[in-house]
Amino acid sequence: MAKTALVIGGGAPNMPLMAGALSAMIRQRVRFDLISTSGAGALVGLLYAAPKNGNAIEALAHMVQMGIADPVYRVLPVNYKVFNKPGQLADLFRRELARSPMSQLVDQLSGQSDAWRAWADWVRLMWAIATPSDLSGRSLGLCAHVPFIEDVVDFSRIATASVPIYLNAYNLDRRDMVQWEGEEITVERFRAALSFPFLYPPTVLPNAAGEPEHYIEGAALDTLNFRALVGPDGVHPEIRTIVVFDVLGADRLLRPPRDLYDAWVMSIITPLVEIAKDDLKLFDLVYNRNPDGSEKRNLLKVPLLAPELPAERWDAMFDWSYSNMRTLFRLGFEAGLMFCRDHAATLGIRYDEAVTSLPEDWTVADAVGETVPA
Repeated sequence: MAKTALVIGGGAPNMPLMAGALSAMIRQRVRFDLISTSGAGALVGLLYAAPKNGNAIEALAHMVQMGIADPVYRVLPVNYKVFNKPGQLADLFRRELARSPMSQLVDQLSGQSDAWRAWADWVRLMWAIATPSDLSGRSLGLCAHVPFIEDVVDFSRIATASVPIYLNAYNLDRRDMVQWEGEEITVERFRAALSFPFLYPPTVLPNAAGEPEHYIEGAALDTLNFRALVGPDGVHPEIRTIVVFDVLGADRLLRPPRDLYDAWVMSIITPLVEIAKDDLKLFDLVYNRNPDGSEKRNLLKVPLLAPELPAERWDAMFDWSYSNMRTLFRLGFEAGLMFCRDHAATLGIRYDEAVTSLPEDWTVADAVGETVPA
């Protein structure tokens, strides 16, 4: 039986775009038989396959809450919600803080209005500043590994999820790319697969013999994880259509930096852009061609970023402000709808004209819609 696979690549600033596009595809009842992820794309894939609240679109839409309220972001344009201070004392401080009534009150009020969100994020900034840290010249990474993943992904459901999901990571000791599937994807392995060098320290996990091995983010080497599906590691010849989010293939993401922090972000994104382009070329020329040169499978690239976007929109693409995260989700949703409209026959769907683009002041209810397939 012919199957359709989805490839979700790395690049944390692009997560709202991918989340929006995937939400639109769910609304249009696109069915994926397999999902292959790498890097930050793993979070998007896991929110689709095993969301904590059971509703994939709602979980994907809530991703915008990772953004920082605009008044606070203008003062300090750093995402302290995602990039946490490292160290045992920092972990203990955050755990105790999360149990406090004040932390729960801040969480409740942050969703009441823009003003309350700004107040809540300012309080969170003060907590982030007060968090102790053991960061030093001997540290192996700037930040603690993603701390909130258990709150949004139900890892106990991955083994029984209706869609098999793959995640890659690179083993530094064996110098080999590892593919984890389904129930093999644990919290620890998720964090290993997001251990981007310098940003996060390598994750140490025991091998079958109990010996420690070091892992870094697979997207740092294979930004688009085709190998899990049809590459040298792949075991799915029945795949006939592959959908890939092509956001990292956009050359306009490359630009001169605006400041030191922006330069650091560009230092991460620039190689990912080029690796993604090479991954696409390698897959198309080596693994997706018959002897006569024809395609073995349909390769459908989702253009998440329209070339006609204004220059200021491109310049803000990597901002972690709340407004930018919302805008990117909305743009991704619109791109997902257009993709479904253009490829309805190949995807095996009947395009639903009733599902429209999100308004600028969209809510989670707008994204979810009235009916969502189980």
